[in-house]
Amino acid sequence: MTEYGRGPRPEPWHPEDPLYGDQGWGGHQAAHGQGQYEGQQQPYAQDPYAQQGYQQDPYEPQQQQDPYAQQQYQQQHGGFPQDPYAQQPQQHPQYDGGWDTGQQAAMPYAAQQQPQYGENPGGYDEQADYYGTPGAYPPPQPPGQREEPAQRQGPDWDPEEPQEETHPFFTGADEPAEGRGSRTRSRGDDSYDDHDDDPGDSRGGGERRGKGKKKKRGGCACLVISLVLVGGLGGVAYFGYSYYQSKFGDAPDFAGEGSGRVEVEIPEGAYGNEIANILKKAGVVKSVDAFISAQEANPKGKSLQAGVYLLKKEMSGDSAVALMLNPKSQNALVIPEGTTTIGIYAAIDKRLELKKGTTAEVAKTKAESLGLPKWADADPAIKDPLEGFLFPAAYAVPKEAKPEDALKKMVARANKEYEKLDLEKNAKEQKLESPRDIITVASLVQEEGKYKHDFDKVARVVYNRLKPANLETVGRLEFDSTVNYIRAESTLDVGAVDDLRKIDDPYNTYSIRGLPPGPITNPGADALQSAISPADGPWYYFVSVTQDKTLFAVTNEEHEANRRKYAESKADQ
Repeated sequence: MTEYGRGPRPEPWHPEDPLYGDQGWGGHQAAHGQGQYEGQQQPYAQDPYAQQGYQQDPYEPQQQQDPYAQQQYQQQHGGFPQDPYAQQPQQHPQYDGGWDTGQQAAMPYAAQQQPQYGENPGGYDEQADYYGTPGAYPPPQPPGQREEPAQRQGPDWDPEEPQEETHPFFTGADEPAEGRGSRTRSRGDDSYDDHDDDPGDSRGGGERRGKGKKKKRGGCACLVISLVLVGGLGGVAYFGYSYYQSKFGDAPDFAGEGSGRVEVEIPEGAYGNEIANILKKAGVVKSVDAFISAQEANPKGKSLQAGVYLLKKEMSGDSAVALMLNPKSQNALVIPEGTTTIGIYAAIDKRLELKKGTTAEVAKTKAESLGLPKWADADPAIKDPLEGFLFPAAYAVPKEAKPEDALKKMVARANKEYEKLDLEKNAKEQKLESPRDIITVASLVQEEGKYKHDFDKVARVVYNRLKPANLETVGRLEFDSTVNYIRAESTLDVGAVDDLRKIDDPYNTYSIRGLPPGPITNPGADALQSAISPADGPWYYFVSVTQDKTLFAVTNEEHEANRRKYAESKADQ
């Protein structure tokens, strides 16, 4: 065996050993850091891990030491834990077979005064007092002195009872609760809030500068939120009602036939929606849906055409549709088929209440700016370049319009129709020099043929006479209509043929061979179609006896016989 406490095995316990038996709670248990034989100082420093409850010798069975009992023993006997790091040499008393009286061997520096319990600020191998502060848990009690744990108390609040709101946002409190310190404002009235969260703030006086603006407007915030919610609900309700009305409700509409007078122009190609918008903008109908509903309900509603209409203000949809279907309401400028430019100019002057000849002068001076195609006036012998390019139709010409406005509309309509007919292609097929010649043939058919059912045969007569090798007319057309155009008149009795041949004019078909320089009128769609697709036949002559009967002939003898029949029919009338 080596020195005490250093051998491989501990000595057996003695009955007088304070740790012999279960004496831990009897107040005689050795304090931590003390020897097992009462108060005898151990020759070497104790294991510092013993403070944490570890056993000193892993090979010696021991019961776990209670740190609280060690503190109690230290308080009773004035013992203190020893420095585990002390390296000073110690005097080692020898074991004499008896038990020490508890006197500890003297240590160097023993004159140093040890601090009293509870005054040591803490350090290595020193036990802090965990039960000396207010509000700490009480120290553990011996098993025989422990009290029964108190019964768990139920919650001190009633779960079913509603709790009172205390947040300023819900209570609307404008000022902090009583007891909060007031602070001096240095930036105006609304810059910062008063807070009571940290009475010991370094800014003093229980005041703390807040980051947000004042919450004294909590009530206003509630009001604003309420207004926003009400406004949102109102908007949803409004749009929902509007959607329902647009899908299932009756369209807004005026009542009655209206009053006053308003001129409305419906452009070419306009349909239900566009017409309804024009009428609504003019104040005729109250809504687009009202007019469309009325148009769909009327069996003839889909037959509304472009033009100028004289209507009334604030009409019901049904009344507006009915009046537009009445020809009396249509105030368009109508150009009949076969009307010459002279007649059209006069009609425009009358429509716009202008001095006679005003439109003719505009046409003469501004012809090049009206939109004519390049091939329209290629021949300098043409009397009027607009002849044949003022397409006959109904035009919306309000009274405040200018003459050039009306002329541009007519030229644009002619260009549109001629483009659809592809005049250039058809002119080549008929062995004509230009697209203008197709219009010229059509104008002759329009003037010479009295009835549309004769237009195809009349067009064939024109093409047959234009053949230079024909023996009947030798390439001359010999139409009275050309003489009337030269004279600017319309009559059946133009005079004797010998006299007509003496008229020196490029439009005189009694003297020239071939077509005149340009059209002699403004042909309609039927005459144009006949000029493009004439009937097949050998005819060179024709005469209209009655409205339903036109006699065609191949030779001049046959033609003279037909003229006698015509004279007889006129005598019988």
